[in-house]
Amino acid sequence: MAIQLSVAVRNARLNAIETTIGTSAKLKIRTGAAPENCAAADSGDVLASLSLPEDWMAAADAGAKALSGTWQDASADGAGTAAHFRLYASDGTTCHMQGTVTATGGGGDMTVDNAVFAEGQNFTITSFTLTDGNA
Repeated sequence: MAIQLSVAVRNARLNAIETTIGTSAKLKIRTGAAPENCAAADSGDVLASLSLPEDWMAAADAGAKALSGTWQDASADGAGTAAHFRLYASDGTTCHMQGTVTATGGGGDMTVDNAVFAEGQNFTITSFTLTDGNA
């Protein structure tokens, strides 16, 4: 039998992610493939760099945790196709999480309203949810 965790333990593990990363998290959306892991150097060009809301994730519920507030930027930093994101501590250099980015409905770990960025364009992250396993 595989290990199974209660919903309360799954929620606690998810809530620990936001606590560890902190209240001033930085998000960078980049072109190209993500590095092998968070310890590896950044890859691709930065399309957008933004500071997330102070309480950037909602409290975990039923083993899932979704973005909180509005994640948007009024001015993209560069032009290109979004492919991955990296989430950093407030220092903007300590990577704690990375994943894929697609347009809404594209199945990425994070979705944006338009994955083809033009420099200076407005954009919004439309969904980002973490789901804990071992149910």
